[in-house]
Amino acid sequence: MLTDLGLEALWEYRSSYVRPDDFDSFWDSTLAEARAIDLDVEAVPVDTPLTTLDVYDVSFAGFGGDRIHAWLRTPKGQQGLPAVVQYHGYGGNRGSAVENLTWASAGFAHLQVEVREQRGGAGFMTRGIADRSTYFYRRVFTDAVRAVEAVRALGSAGVAVIGNSQGGGIALAVAGLVPDLAAVHTQAPFLCDFRRAVNVCGRPPFTELTTYVAENRRSDIFSTLSYFDGVGFAARATAPAWFSVGLMDDIVPPSTVFGAYHAYAGPKEIAVWEHSAHEAGGSDDLDIALEAFRSRLLEKP
Repeated sequence: MLTDLGLEALWEYRSSYVRPDDFDSFWDSTLAEARAIDLDVEAVPVDTPLTTLDVYDVSFAGFGGDRIHAWLRTPKGQQGLPAVVQYHGYGGNRGSAVENLTWASAGFAHLQVEVREQRGGAGFMTRGIADRSTYFYRRVFTDAVRAVEAVRALGSAGVAVIGNSQGGGIALAVAGLVPDLAAVHTQAPFLCDFRRAVNVCGRPPFTELTTYVAENRRSDIFSTLSYFDGVGFAARATAPAWFSVGLMDDIVPPSTVFGAYHAYAGPKEIAVWEHSAHEAGGSDDLDIALEAFRSRLLEKP
């Protein structure tokens, strides 16, 4: 069953989000602070049974100089390829070296980034939320931008970003913070349109915010969240983007996805899956992303 607005209403919906006047300067100074620390990229070859791909254990300096880890997978013996940078869902991790082989098998360098501290567990939505400078996602989004810089330092020119759920929200933030991406694919993006989400969503992780407000009587958290809302990043983004949404999603309300989609400043498309939940289009979304990215990154004249 539908968990939010019907499709006609979703096409009409516009988020009430208001971007803070100092949104740009906050992120400019945050990234400048991060870039003052040497990126210090390391790529260590990993011995795997894979015969068609090379795998590297990559690390680099993220927010505050903390080491951030990722798998880099590339077609055997090839370097300097266009790259796809992928971010994972809430509470997940980068998995093993021999998982998630699609992008490298399709001819891309594939950097699969691990979100700091998120190997299981919960509570990340409210960590440090009392102040924008200490909020958990300030670190995460900065790490994600540095991941793009890391894969470029390793020789990739054209770079696209992807993710589902939390990963989709991170990809959307990067699209708003890195002006020269080649493409974006965001599947059921989390971390968008926070006020709307808290009002209509009854499942975690958004309910972490609802519980925090109720227990602490602190609705002022929305001031902090306004600096981390995907709707705000979408309005700054210019790379061609492909969105995906399932209308029966009870984890990420479809209206929050449409809120970001409608605000997105660059060329955009959205795949609407009327009878799907949080998986949205699943593997069909992957087919869409592969075709779109191949034409933009691999087949450019």
